[in-house]
Amino acid sequence: MTNEYTPPKVWVNDTNGANKWANINSPVSGARFEKALPAGDHALQLYSLATPNGQKVTILLEELLALGIKEAEYDAYLINISESEQFSSGFVGVNPNSKIPALVDRSGDEPVNVFESASILLHLAEKFGQFLPANGAARTQTLNWLFWAQGSAPFLGGGFGHFYAYADVKQEYPINRFAMEAKRQLDVLDKQLAQHRYVAGEQYSIADMAIWPWYGNLVLGYLYEAAEFLDVASYQNVLRWAKEIEQREAVQRGRIVNRGWGEEWEQLVERHSAADIDQVLALKA
Repeated sequence: MTNEYTPPKVWVNDTNGANKWANINSPVSGARFEKALPAGDHALQLYSLATPNGQKVTILLEELLALGIKEAEYDAYLINISESEQFSSGFVGVNPNSKIPALVDRSGDEPVNVFESASILLHLAEKFGQFLPANGAARTQTLNWLFWAQGSAPFLGGGFGHFYAYADVKQEYPINRFAMEAKRQLDVLDKQLAQHRYVAGEQYSIADMAIWPWYGNLVLGYLYEAAEFLDVASYQNVLRWAKEIEQREAVQRGRIVNRGWGEEWEQLVERHSAADIDQVLALKA
């Protein structure tokens, strides 16, 4: 008798089971039901959830507002991925890949749909001329680390995070495999941050905003409750950077937008003005 898994000749979608995340899997893309997206008054309409990928964009928007850029005002609507809201006809119309976050920029003659978190960061940074060097080596380094985050974080989230925190059964092989990769990535960051204040150099940039929600939250103990397991205290440079970023007011504001869990003072399901965030954060006092 063996417990070895034998792959089927052809994989098919099996929706039987109690795991809510596995049950939303499907080999077919596109809308599963008809529902229009809500829309507010601002030029920027964000449809998201306060996962690490969602936090990237709301942190950047709050940083832009902190600089006094009024054109960065936005409406943010929660997309509950556990309830399959990312498969509505409205959301799929903005992002055919059905992943949060998604942005509609209505500031021009025609609305522009922007999806994939790095693409949204790049779009906004270029639109407002902030947090991305205009040219030269500094710009290239920022983009290097922005896309490093896009390629690396799935191993942390969909790899380690899934098998450690969400899989029905904890299995040694996948957890160990992805834990070692997560630690390798932390070591990459630690060595980079030993040489620089911020990830791409001495200036705070969209690279930091892309990386902090995953790796900053991880080493600070906010992600998967796995900080001790991964020995994050050994990555002193990452911890120094993560703590510094955490203290930024715009980060504290951006991380709670489209969040419906946690303490009362960190839950803001929808955001339409700065006052919405102020009202929620006031509960912390």
